[in-house]
Amino acid sequence: MGKAERIAAGSIGIGILVLAIKGAAWWITGSAALYSDALESTVNIAAAVVALIALRFASRPADANHPFGHDKAEFFAAVIEGVLIVVAALSIFLHAWKTWQNPQPILMPYEGLALNAVATAINAAWAVLLFRNGRVLRSPTLKADAKHLMADVVTSVGVTIGVFLAVQTGYLPLDPLLAAATAVHVLWSGASMIWESVGGLMDAAPELKVIERIRAVIAEQAAGAIEAHDLRTRHAGRLTFVEFHLVVPGAMTVADSHDICDRIETALKTDMDHLVITIHVEPEGKAKQTGVLVL
Repeated sequence: MGKAERIAAGSIGIGILVLAIKGAAWWITGSAALYSDALESTVNIAAAVVALIALRFASRPADANHPFGHDKAEFFAAVIEGVLIVVAALSIFLHAWKTWQNPQPILMPYEGLALNAVATAINAAWAVLLFRNGRVLRSPTLKADAKHLMADVVTSVGVTIGVFLAVQTGYLPLDPLLAAATAVHVLWSGASMIWESVGGLMDAAPELKVIERIRAVIAEQAAGAIEAHDLRTRHAGRLTFVEFHLVVPGAMTVADSHDICDRIETALKTDMDHLVITIHVEPEGKAKQTGVLVL
């Protein structure tokens, strides 16, 4: 089991612990807002399970049916997480509406808020760990999980403040109103995650700064060539695919042009991790005078 998979497995345990604490907070208070916070934790557990399955599948080596590997499985997991978040948001809306129609007093509020604060602190610490490792390992699944948990932390802080104000003011409708506001935040989080993951499934290009760095490395390392054009890049899970045409003098030998390609590939892979590079060599008659000019 790789590091990303071990972290995903840890997320399941953390999710169960947080759900138990938040569930206890809702049980002793009867608060609709704390219910909404606890319900999102059930999504965290389901998302962690999906993430673990996706990471195990994505870690499989390339085979005859998937010659480019299985890394895109992580994007499917992130989409499923987003859908689960949207479903949770709709459930929160329903509970908030029922509580709005029949407001209930909040029992043992301070004990419930204390439990919720403990659960929030655990989630915040784990979200930071997920984000750091997701960035290092270039894992869309871990980064999606981190964003999801951080959204949960923001929600929990808002819920804590709102329930405290509802108790202090005695204004009971504030509780379901806060739950509805939480649902809006959760819904936005889920929709954003789906949108970002669909971009990965559609072979979206990496960030502009990454593309600019690739162009700069090619220009620095392609001495002896004339130009590089038709540069195309795309993300697939933790991998970034790079391909371009390299124009060389027509009289250059195959060995010399191959040496230039090796030099470019080595420099790119030294500068960035998880690159898959394809270079198509062309004679000078194919120059377009666009792209990366070397000479």
